[in-house]
Amino acid sequence: QVQLVESGGGLMQAGGSLRLSCAASGRAFSSYTMAWFRQGPGKEREFVGGMSGSGGSTRYADSVKGRFTISRDSAKSTLYLQMASLKPEDTALYYCAATTRLAVFTTPNNYPYWGQGTQVTVSS
Repeated sequence: QVQLVESGGGLMQAGGSLRLSCAASGRAFSSYTMAWFRQGPGKEREFVGGMSGSGGSTRYADSVKGRFTISRDSAKSTLYLQMASLKPEDTALYYCAATTRLAVFTTPNNYPYWGQGTQVTVSS
């Protein structure tokens, strides 16, 4: 059983930066492929970015590429999402997800483990 807990969300002005954290359970954190998804009000959950368990592969949605950066600290069993140049359209509930699959998939159904989400609101 993998448990994920997100934190770090909040209010931010456009152009600002924010870092989200995802604390994961277990000792085999480095073996899991993990990803960030987000869901705005009335919208479907969408892929933001992900990192393979080995850390050798990362993928980002075109909408955040160049602005968001995913990293992990295996010793702390924590995945991070560093967000920069925030835009109002980044406003959403951000979720951390994990899977034992080797590659980073962009659809939610590939991830059996999910956190509760943390809200990010970006004002103009």
